[in-house]
Amino acid sequence: MGKVFSNMEAIVLVGGKGTRLRSVVSDVPKPMAPVKDKPFLEYLLNELIDQGISKAVLAVGYKAEIIIEYFGNRYKNIEIEYSIEENSLGTGGAIKKALELTTESNIVIVNGDTFSKVNLVEMMRKHLKNRADLTIATKTMRKFDRYGQVLSENDKIVGFREKQYCDEGNINIGTYIIKKNFFKDVKTEEIFSFENDIMEKYFDEMNFISYLSDTIFIDIGIPEDYEKIQNIISVSYTHLRAHETDY
Repeated sequence: MGKVFSNMEAIVLVGGKGTRLRSVVSDVPKPMAPVKDKPFLEYLLNELIDQGISKAVLAVGYKAEIIIEYFGNRYKNIEIEYSIEENSLGTGGAIKKALELTTESNIVIVNGDTFSKVNLVEMMRKHLKNRADLTIATKTMRKFDRYGQVLSENDKIVGFREKQYCDEGNINIGTYIIKKNFFKDVKTEEIFSFENDIMEKYFDEMNFISYLSDTIFIDIGIPEDYEKIQNIISVSYTHLRAHETDY
């Protein structure tokens, strides 16, 4: 994939404890859960590098020292900085704090416990074309009850639906592009949820766009999906695309 944007920066949310994985993973930050003897976060950073990201801000919290010691300030071609939370700030607080370490006008955000292969260059193009405040990557799912739904009309997000059984709908897959100055005019507490306190409250006041992708999507925070990724991912992990239709 050719780089269209010379400098793309990403915030990776890696502060989670991984409570639901305790039965299968030792006491490490969730993104450091081993997959084929490598931390899951390593595969995630490899994907970001492949997509043209040149700098990643890791929003760390729980046992941050494990992540910092492993990756340091550079991993392969990617510069790494750390936004350290002394106390958990919630997803919204983590993003707001990490944005202070970014320099670009629009920033990619990814969850450190989900894996997808969203085309970030195309997503950025759409974000800029629509002059969006926030673009959310979505995926069509069938017969599910684990996720809420993202409701959109002509790509404009018009609402969210809580988790319930659904025959077919579009879900949020944890990849975003946000304006660096997004929080300038948004009132928040120090600790807040990006999903509940921002997305669900401001979708009708601000320009939120859906970027629909048919990418693979795996949430390693769920033990059964953690086992799935163990079975399909390779050490080089380049073969993942062959399995995309399975998820």
